[in-house]
Amino acid sequence: MDAAPSRARRPLPAWYDDAKLGIFVHWGLYSVPGWAPTTGPLGEVVEREGWQAWFRRNPYAEWYVNSMRIAGSPTAEYHRASFGPEVDYDAFVPMFDEAAAGWDPAAWAALFRDVGARYVVLTTKHHEGFRLWPSAVPHPTKGAFHARRDLVGELTEAVRATGLRMGLYYSGGLDVTFNDTVIEDLPDLIAAVPQDAAYVAYVDAHFRELIERYRPSVLWNDIGSPRAFDAEGLIADYERAVPDGVVNDRFKMSMDLQPGASYDFRTPEYATVVERSAEKFEFTRGIGFSFGYNRNEDDASFLSVPELVRFVVDVVSKNGNVLLNVGPTADGEIPAGQRTRLEGLGAWLRVNGEAIFGTRPWEAAEGAAGDGTPLRFTRKGEALYAILLGQPTGGPLELPGLRPAAGTAVRLLGRDGPIPVAAADDRLRLTLPADLPEAPAHALEIRPLPTATGVGSA
Repeated sequence: MDAAPSRARRPLPAWYDDAKLGIFVHWGLYSVPGWAPTTGPLGEVVEREGWQAWFRRNPYAEWYVNSMRIAGSPTAEYHRASFGPEVDYDAFVPMFDEAAAGWDPAAWAALFRDVGARYVVLTTKHHEGFRLWPSAVPHPTKGAFHARRDLVGELTEAVRATGLRMGLYYSGGLDVTFNDTVIEDLPDLIAAVPQDAAYVAYVDAHFRELIERYRPSVLWNDIGSPRAFDAEGLIADYERAVPDGVVNDRFKMSMDLQPGASYDFRTPEYATVVERSAEKFEFTRGIGFSFGYNRNEDDASFLSVPELVRFVVDVVSKNGNVLLNVGPTADGEIPAGQRTRLEGLGAWLRVNGEAIFGTRPWEAAEGAAGDGTPLRFTRKGEALYAILLGQPTGGPLELPGLRPAAGTAVRLLGRDGPIPVAAADDRLRLTLPADLPEAPAHALEIRPLPTATGVGSA
């Protein structure tokens, strides 16, 4: 039987529930070639074509080391044409170190703070096995297989200096330097998890070193772990070391990739969040189709700023956080297309963040205004936030299914003064400003809390 979530043993730390937005950073040797086909979003491709097609045309550039070994795959052809068949993956180590020599961690931290993120999660070791910190635990065959700089430590210090929390990702389940099984279909993924005692000890020692040295607020594992790995013992020791730290649901995973160890939050990835969840989740995705830097991605691959804003609002309304990924180039530059989206999201949050940060789900997650504009709801104390996912025309607007309390007052975030409102039994009638500015979404604060009378879906 799967272990009970750690939430059953303790409350979810409030800081994490309040945070709503984190920045995921995928950075490693794969950032040197920075290439993958732009196949499409994970969930859609797998549903349409299956896992085998996904791995063959994997748009996750951070999977380069696997994709380049699938004969005839687009990545294999790119690697042969760009570097030659005699150049192996380890040749990227000196290239990465040289590129990362000029990286400024403070610039990243300032950008993430300005976006409005409350925490950052960095990939300390991805499936390629290369580490971004100088571990005292050497690789049994490759020795000091890590970056020249302590990239983990430097970013941790810079992030905390801006007032954000720092989290660390580690690939416990896959490491091609211990098990080089080429993953071409889902069964291969299970077979590729190293099971030998040396790897179990290696993973355990690395996690404990990361915890002791950096005290991460989020411990984010990926693709499960070896069968003999004591995930529960590690999680318990982590919670003692970092009492308000949180762990994700990927420390132990069953054959169908369902979680099998204690966790604080679930981690859907490029999925569809249909309804409000009683269980806390963290939706993770890239701004495009990849987590690692992919030089093929352009505006057609990226979410637009309005799409990104509405995605964040939708996830938060349903009890989720968003862990939004950036994939820097090897020299630490965040590509312009990604930066533009981050800045657009940050500009919206500076006006409307009150309806996002520190909120909780309301009794209904979504609905629609009288003119058909989709609505999402959040609440904070006695305030309800009704967020219009679109650009309504100024003037009269009805919010059906909301039974107002006595003395109801409505305010448009970013605007001085109350919004004229008239209450009916099962709806609010209000008048929006005629000069309503163009925005991806508009947030209305309604006080005191109305009663839902069949609005939307829970």
